[in-house]
Amino acid sequence: QVQLVESGGGLVQPGGSLRLSCAASESILSFNTVGWYRQVPGKQREWVATITKSGSRAYADSVRGRFTISRDNAKNTVYLQMNSLNPGDTAVYYCTAVDYSVGDSWGQGTQVTVSS
Repeated sequence: QVQLVESGGGLVQPGGSLRLSCAASESILSFNTVGWYRQVPGKQREWVATITKSGSRAYADSVRGRFTISRDNAKNTVYLQMNSLNPGDTAVYYCTAVDYSVGDSWGQGTQVTVSS
């Protein structure tokens, strides 16, 4: 099973930016989609963004125009650039890789806190 390791989380002020990374233990092009979810304690995990094998991107309405998902195939890494952060973006962010024939894999998560 693929190993996914997120990094780049931290504390940032409102209006600031962070870039999350998701490093995979195998080629990210072997997956149908790679994406990001986030979760606040006591709430369901929320989809944030996805990039497909072909490079198509999709975003949740709450982050569209502020977040950008991208990838570096050579580094087997997917990124989430987050701009104009607000306290509502505070959550643990998880990376997921989906193989339609096998299922999904998840990373351990990285905490993002937006606060002044």
